[in-house]
Amino acid sequence: MAIRKKIIAGNWKMNKTSTEAKTLVPEIQEKLGKFDQAEVVICPPFTALQTASEALGTHSDIALGAQNMHQAASGAYTGEISAAMLRDLFCRYVILGHSERRQYFGETDALVNEKAKVALKANLRPIVCVGETLAEREGGKMEEVVVSQTKGSCAGFSEEDWNNVVIAYEPVWAIGTGKTATPAQAQEVHALIRKTLGEIAGKAVADKVRIQYGGSVKADNAKELLNQPDIDGALVGGASLDAASFVAIIKNGSEK
Repeated sequence: MAIRKKIIAGNWKMNKTSTEAKTLVPEIQEKLGKFDQAEVVICPPFTALQTASEALGTHSDIALGAQNMHQAASGAYTGEISAAMLRDLFCRYVILGHSERRQYFGETDALVNEKAKVALKANLRPIVCVGETLAEREGGKMEEVVVSQTKGSCAGFSEEDWNNVVIAYEPVWAIGTGKTATPAQAQEVHALIRKTLGEIAGKAVADKVRIQYGGSVKADNAKELLNQPDIDGALVGGASLDAASFVAIIKNGSEK
């Protein structure tokens, strides 16, 4: 089995101004210190990306990511951001297909797949999000939804592409609600996703792709969640807006 380095990303969502980022990023860096047990990523809103990039510098242990991007290279798409714009700010990651994008902006698996391929060509690493709603879980459709989203969002990747893809499983019912999937529940779905990746791309690829858990991750549950065999990190929402809580999640989640 491939050894997969944990990846813990903070999704700031529509929070923190550029001015606030100028304070928060150094706080995270200071509290984290020199750290190589996991890969750490922060994903501020578009308006704070340049400030965060400058604060991180070129030799930071923390990578910069964006929360979304448009699939076109340029053009008349008012309000949108291209892959080249993100690369120009030294972004290495981009979150795609987050449940909020799917719910509020109607993003489909096909669109997420198109964006992911564009990101990969631009040397951006997509964090592709999948996950079921509470109604889907209670209706016995969890497996159907997660498998369908994984296959649809990740169709047509080359073996080389897979080296740069991260999957994030986020049970929609656990995002920002305070509810968290139990470690057993989360592991069950992560194992299902890895099995699905094996069907798409083969076991060797499935063994090396990192799958994050996202859904009310906190310092006190990070270690147990991230020590499950198929959980390779966390996509952290609200708790990433506070330097102390985010760093506690990173350190606890990286412990064996």
